[in-house]
Amino acid sequence: MRKPLVAALFALVITGAGVAPAVAAPAPAAAASSSTSASASAVKADTKAAAPTLQAVSLAGTVALSNCSGSVIRFPNSADSDPALVLSNGHCLETGFPEPGEVIVDQASSRTFGLLNSAGTRVATLRAGKVAYSTMTDTDITIYQLTSTYTTIKNSYGISALTVQDTHPTVGTAITVASGYWKRLYNCSIDGFAYRLKEGDWTWKDSIRYTSACNTIGGTSGSPVIDQSTGKVVAVNNTGNEDGETCTVNNPCEVDASGNVTIHPGINYAEETYQIPACFTTGNKLNLSASGCTLPKP
Repeated sequence: MRKPLVAALFALVITGAGVAPAVAAPAPAAAASSSTSASASAVKADTKAAAPTLQAVSLAGTVALSNCSGSVIRFPNSADSDPALVLSNGHCLETGFPEPGEVIVDQASSRTFGLLNSAGTRVATLRAGKVAYSTMTDTDITIYQLTSTYTTIKNSYGISALTVQDTHPTVGTAITVASGYWKRLYNCSIDGFAYRLKEGDWTWKDSIRYTSACNTIGGTSGSPVIDQSTGKVVAVNNTGNEDGETCTVNNPCEVDASGNVTIHPGINYAEETYQIPACFTTGNKLNLSASGCTLPKP
């Protein structure tokens, strides 16, 4: 789990880090200007080639929770008339961390979310009708069902939901962690996958390890991890090894199939989401018995 927000805020004050609204990062001008021998045409070509990769990613569709980040999501088979869903972390659940082995379904909730546009401006307040699913076992997710449909959100605020990719991500994929809480984008790549990621009493399976550029902080928990080339959600940001400790809270360790334990101090992680769409059927209804659904059951 990410560090407490109080600690994160203190760190921002000390370092002078800004939290102003962010938009999709432009092509890296600094890299282009550093090659003084390159011709103007070559620089233009490089910029043009890089732009499509980043244009798909912005803060549109992300949400700010009271203590975390999240996003309005849909699945490949969701209909516009379906009730919209919000994805965040299991450890962001308003009633507290689910215990190891605990799975929560259809729990009443009236939690609110600040909906952001591409510039990080709050354009609406959305409200949950229930917690459709939440767990910190094998993964770290909470999925809220909203009182609004995708059509209502699109027509009222011009914001489309982010689509969850239903195939496993790959190493080397350029990604963006989009934090609605901080209104900030973190750009890096998928460095690899942890067979098991253990933190305190919780264990997660097949977690994504970021390259070091995604130096996420407290409040980024629940942020969608977006494939820069497709704009689809491939994971949900959830933790990082902060102090170099082994397998303790805020210091996850990786455990391989043989039981060997390693740590990566300062490196952050996310939980994959490709397995979620199979568990939601017509009308965005949760069906943990559906074919192909592998999410933990109550």
